[in-house]
Amino acid sequence: MNFQAKLIIAAAGLAALPLAQAQDFEDFGRVVRVQPRVEQIRTPRQECRTDYVQVPVEQQRGVGGGIVGGIVGGLLGNQVGSGSGRVAATAAGAIAGAMVGDRAENANRGPGGVQEQAVRQCRTVEAYESRTNGYDVTYEYRGQTYTTLMNRDPGNRVRLRVSAQPVDGY
Repeated sequence: MNFQAKLIIAAAGLAALPLAQAQDFEDFGRVVRVQPRVEQIRTPRQECRTDYVQVPVEQQRGVGGGIVGGIVGGLLGNQVGSGSGRVAATAAGAIAGAMVGDRAENANRGPGGVQEQAVRQCRTVEAYESRTNGYDVTYEYRGQTYTTLMNRDPGNRVRLRVSAQPVDGY
């Protein structure tokens, strides 16, 4: 083998030496404490209620009695007089008939009443929801204490990937 080939093989061996000494393995650490990270999320929502209030209601007056009374009164007044007195008697009869007809139709109507009406009232209230978005896990491994953030609660022990590498100078 020539010198150049030996030099290349030696360089490749030296470059691979740290890789050959590095070693990964799995082990377990003892969980000392688990603290959930809780986030408060604001969620506004509508709160509504229905109240019932008393509303005054006014009754409508009828007009049919006044109209019929005015027509009948005008016809009767027209029968009474003669000449220009007939026109005055017709007008007076129509007015009197309208008043009598209106009173006859609306005599039994009360002043009105009250009606119950539903009124819906809404308002926006701030509600807060607690959401866990991770866990601060404190664990012990070979006499040392470590803390890390995890997506879930690991339980009593945590699985670890341990990497052993030599340190230069020792």
